Amino acid sequence: MPISDLVSPAPRQVRIAGALTALPGLALLAFGVLLALNAGDEPAMAGGNVAAEIAYYVVLAAGVLVCAAALLLGKTWARSPSLVVNLVVIGMGWYATGPSNQPGFGVPVMIIGAVVVVMLFQEPSRAWVLGQRPDESEEDAARRGGAAGRAAEREQHGE
Repeated sequence: MPISDLVSPAPRQVRIAGALTALPGLALLAFGVLLALNAGDEPAMAGGNVAAEIAYYVVLAAGVLVCAAALLLGKTWARSPSLVVNLVVIGMGWYATGPSNQPGFGVPVMIIGAVVVVMLFQEPSRAWVLGQRPDESEEDAARRGGAAGRAAEREQHGE
C-alpha cells in the first residue's frame, strides 16, 4: 500500500503539531534507552525493577509517537490524545521552571506544549476534525455528525 493512501488531508497546523508532538516521544524513548544502557552501572535498589521502568518509558514513548505520526498522516482521532500529551508537557515545563528552578529547560518545554495546544485549537484544525464544509458553521457540522457524518454521506453517494 503506497503511503499516499495512508495520508489524509489535514491543515498545515495539524502537521506541524504532529511534528512537535513527536519531540516528547523521542525524549522518552531516548530516556528509556539511556536508562537501559546505564542499568548495569547502578547497584540494585531494594524493590526496584529497572526493566519495568525501562519498559514503562518505552511504551509511553511508543504511544506518544503513534499519536504524533497519526497527526502527521492527518488522522482525526489523534487530536485529543495529542492535546492531553501536550497539556502534560506544559505541566512538566512549569514544574521544571518553578519548583525545580530550571527555567532554561522548563520555558522551552512549556512553549512547545503551548504552541501545539494553540495549533490544535485554531479554526482550520477545528474545521478539519469536524469535517466542516466551507459553507457551513461548526454547529451545523457537529449536528451532521462531523467527519464521521461526512464519510457516511460519501459512502451513500458511492464516492
